[in-house]
Amino acid sequence: MSPTSVLLGALAGAAAILAAGWVLPAWIFVISIALTKGLAVLGLVLLMRAGLVSFGQGLFFAIGGYSAGLLVNVWRITEAALLVPVSALSALAVAAIVGLLLARYRDIFFAMLTLALSMILYGLLVKSSEFGGTDGFNIHGVTLFGLPLGGASRFNGLVLLVVLALAAVALSLAFCRTPLGRLAPGIKDREIRVEYLGADATGSIYAAYLLAALIGGVGGAMSGIAVGHIDPELAFWATSGEFVVIGVLAGTGSVLTPFVAALALELVRTYAYQYAPNTWQAVLGIIILALILFMPGGLSGLARRPRRNAAPEAQEPSGAQAGAVR
Repeated sequence: MSPTSVLLGALAGAAAILAAGWVLPAWIFVISIALTKGLAVLGLVLLMRAGLVSFGQGLFFAIGGYSAGLLVNVWRITEAALLVPVSALSALAVAAIVGLLLARYRDIFFAMLTLALSMILYGLLVKSSEFGGTDGFNIHGVTLFGLPLGGASRFNGLVLLVVLALAAVALSLAFCRTPLGRLAPGIKDREIRVEYLGADATGSIYAAYLLAALIGGVGGAMSGIAVGHIDPELAFWATSGEFVVIGVLAGTGSVLTPFVAALALELVRTYAYQYAPNTWQAVLGIIILALILFMPGGLSGLARRPRRNAAPEAQEPSGAQAGAVR
């Protein structure tokens, strides 16, 4: 699919989400939470394209959320047009430092190091009374150019989330078509060949890590605004693990499927909790396992499935096509 087709699909999806929020206001909260997780997973998918799985995406999710919370509670800044960029840049600043180390590691070493960093932040947040300890703290009164984003005006927050999601999709799509972004599939398949060609594999991973942190910080900030509360669980391993599950469900072939997968998982969780309140975790786990087993390529793999029946000469993509992301 061309970038134009992807952006048109993103616009159509955004319109559908806003229409659903307008018609079904009771579902705005669920949709908003799904979109914030979709932002974090989108960054994770950028790393998965290079064969790297981060179990520490919750690190930047938490940095974004706590940055927004501190701005509101300590400095009394409630303007979302300032909260979200500052939160995203805070996550980016941390990634710029730790990424210098992480970009040199691969496979299980990368996964465990990202997990360790996230859990270090979790430990600091839990033990620090300045950050609210295990209880965290609330985020109230956030506005966008005077328009409230919470309570009865949650639809305004949903509109902002949709706009940010569209911006993240466009930014990720643009990155995937840069020279560094196109290296990711080659790094996943055979990194040593990429290095032999004179390309900078480490630089490509570092750039993807920075972008993942930036988008994850936006998701964390918007999660705090949407929920109205932040706590150390944002950095806990279970949060990062959920992002990985959504990323596996989404697949790496599209920048749109992270949001579709996040929405699907939140809907399944909601209905499972409603109709099986005592065993909803088991129901959710069985459904997730079934989806992974029967869709090993994720949701993005479904779009490629019809092409298997194409003519042999049409099945072999060109080098440029292989490096592109839908």
